[in-house]
Amino acid sequence: MSEPRVLHERRGDAVLVTLNAPERRNAIDQAMVDGLHAVLDALWHDETVAALVLTGAGDKAFAAGADIAQLRERSSRDALKAINSGIFARIEEFPAPVIAAIRGYALGGGCELAIACDLRVLGQSAKLGQPEVKLGIIPAAGGTYRLPRLVGLGRARELVYTGRMVDADEALRIGLANLVVPDAEVTARALQLAETIAQNGRLAVRGAKRALNALARPGQENAVAFESSVQAVLFDSDDKRTRMDAFLHQQKKG
Repeated sequence: MSEPRVLHERRGDAVLVTLNAPERRNAIDQAMVDGLHAVLDALWHDETVAALVLTGAGDKAFAAGADIAQLRERSSRDALKAINSGIFARIEEFPAPVIAAIRGYALGGGCELAIACDLRVLGQSAKLGQPEVKLGIIPAAGGTYRLPRLVGLGRARELVYTGRMVDADEALRIGLANLVVPDAEVTARALQLAETIAQNGRLAVRGAKRALNALARPGQENAVAFESSVQAVLFDSDDKRTRMDAFLHQQKKG
C-alpha cells in the first residue's frame, strides 16, 4: 500500500502537515488535494490547534507545481471546478494561522499554495515563481489576486508575464517571504513561530485572522470566477497541449 500523499502530526500547540511525494518533488495531484482536504476536515474545529506548519517532504521542493500529466488532461469543465483553487481557499480560510516552511522549489501551484498561507519561512535554497504562461495557461489557483497583495501589482505583473523564479533573498526583499533561514532550520523556525503565536490569546489570533482576511479580500469572489473562466478557455487550447507535451517529453528525457 502506498504512503499517504499528506501526513500530519501534532507538535505541541501546532500541527505539522507534510506534502509527501518527494520522488515527484511533491507535485500537487488529485490524491494530494484529497489528502489536504482530509487533514483540514480533521482539524477544522479543533480549537487546541494554534497553527499549522505546512512543508514538503525531502529537500528538493516544497511543491514543484501541479502534476503536469494530470493538468494536460484537464478540460474547460475541470477549470471551472476550481480543483486546486478550492483547496487553497480552504487553507487561506483555516481558522488558525498557516505557516509555509519552504525548502527548494515552490513553483506554479506550489507557489500559489505558499501564498495562500498566512506566513512563509524560506530556506536559502527556496525558489518561487509562477511559470504557468510557459505552459500556455495562467496561475489560476489564486496567483492573479493573492500575489499582487504580497508584492504589489507591478511586481506581480512582471513575475506572471515572464514566469521567472525568485530566490529566497529576493522573495524576502519583495515581501514574498517573512523570514529566510538556513535550509536545515526551516521546519524548526516555522514551528518556533507557531509556538510564539500559541502564547497569545487563541480566540484573539483566530479573530485577527478573520478580520485581516476580510480586509484583504474585497471582490475576491469575482476574481476567482474570472480567473477560472480565463483558465477554462486556455485549458482547451492547442497551445496548452503543445507546450505541456513538450514539457512532459523533456521531463522524460531528463
